[in-house]
Amino acid sequence: MARWQILLSEFDIVYVNQKAVKGSVIADFLSSRALEDYEPLNFDFSNEDLMCIATAEENPQESHLWKLNFDGASNAIGNGIGAVLVSPNGDHYPFTSKLDFDCTNNMAKYEACIMGIRAAIERKIKVLEVYGDSALVIYQLKGEWETRDPKLINYQKLILELIKEFDDIVFYYLQREENQMADALATLASMIKVNQPEDVKPIQMSIYEAPAHCYKLEEEEENDDHPWYHDIL
Repeated sequence: MARWQILLSEFDIVYVNQKAVKGSVIADFLSSRALEDYEPLNFDFSNEDLMCIATAEENPQESHLWKLNFDGASNAIGNGIGAVLVSPNGDHYPFTSKLDFDCTNNMAKYEACIMGIRAAIERKIKVLEVYGDSALVIYQLKGEWETRDPKLINYQKLILELIKEFDDIVFYYLQREENQMADALATLASMIKVNQPEDVKPIQMSIYEAPAHCYKLEEEEENDDHPWYHDIL
């Protein structure tokens, strides 16, 4: 090694000792697959404006994939359910209902799931992913858990009949913090006291990144045609 360092010292080359075997893996790989015959590069290309030609196969199910989030709330104030249908384009369609009968929390979850699935059937949706934060409901519908509660057996049978309307439907469990919109709709329905059905237009949610008075100042600045220094004495 010392002799090599002396021989290389007269050139603008710096010798560095190899610290790990990993550094030579690529070199060993290329040397083991070296071609014996020379192969000249082919620079001919049919169209200079094209860099690559590829065929993309579109999955028809993915292009029509809808998602459904559902949740139910049962507390001392009341019972409510909420569901959100999400289109392939990302549009959200919220649904909420108040349950005017006594039910358990798991019954409310099933009611919310049924409401959302029926809404999808009415829109003739054929491919659907269903998300819920109730492990019991999701895994019972997936067939991984046995349904023993008499109050839930009929709910499960109804959903198994409804899903026959779809070409493909899959159930997924997710954490509660990832199901906030459906949870908020269910909680809202459980708290509101209504005597008759009410038609509420779809909710549009905006995000304000600053206090309202800051937006007011920005609007005034946009409407002011004078330069910033016009009122300096």
